[in-house]
Amino acid sequence: MQLVFLLAACASIIAVILICVFMFGNGIPAMSKIGFLEFLTGTTWKPGQNIYGILPMIVGSIYVTAGAVIIGVPIGLLCAIYMARFCSDGLHRIMKPAVDLLAGIPSIVYGFFGLVVIVPLMQDLFPGTSGKGILTASIMLGIMILPTMISVSEAAIRAVPESYYEGSLALGATHERSVFFAVVPAAKSGIMAAVILGVGRAVGETLAVSVIVGNSPVMPESILSMARTLTTNIVTEMGYASGLHREALIATAVVLFVFILIINLLFSLINNRRAKE
Repeated sequence: MQLVFLLAACASIIAVILICVFMFGNGIPAMSKIGFLEFLTGTTWKPGQNIYGILPMIVGSIYVTAGAVIIGVPIGLLCAIYMARFCSDGLHRIMKPAVDLLAGIPSIVYGFFGLVVIVPLMQDLFPGTSGKGILTASIMLGIMILPTMISVSEAAIRAVPESYYEGSLALGATHERSVFFAVVPAAKSGIMAAVILGVGRAVGETLAVSVIVGNSPVMPESILSMARTLTTNIVTEMGYASGLHREALIATAVVLFVFILIINLLFSLINNRRAKE
């Protein structure tokens, strides 16, 4: 059984290594042909003319992800705190399955919901716009990361020993103050893990974003502008791409992969620094 467990543990590592070898083996040569600076800082994407610049997609991905985090993380954290420390047992038996159901809804269903509900709402709130754009995609992704944020954060808060809460009460703190200033800070490592998972979901989401972000490969000028993310760029053109165009899309996946690694590394460094403090 020890050998079986070792092989199971190594399977995921081997899979990651194979994915990295494939992507970097095909993506780096494409960057060399195009030019690293031209590929990463170019603002024009015209495959028909062999012009490949993904800076607008990088900026679009950053804007959409940041918007989703700003919208989804506070709502998800507050909801998790409520479910863990303020919610009655009867209400929790209703809310918990509802949150789990949100996690099971397919991405394309979220995209369709955004197209028929959020896009018309944006058109009414901001006349003269198409309704599609960074703000719309951020709202949609903020909703999509809620199940991850709520489930992981609630589990982290419930894992805090009850002595933290009781000790705070014994010192004269109220229920609310004990929860927010004793229990929640003690669960910060789990909450940070929830944020990392939420950011990863937001960065890697494709179908729902492609429906409502506008898919315009130009530099966004505001949060209402249409844009194209790295993921939507790949899924939109991979079906008919060939030659250098296909290699450029694989190179785009390499940039996305490195982007996610950097985010995870930054969160890990922040978490480790807080743990030492």
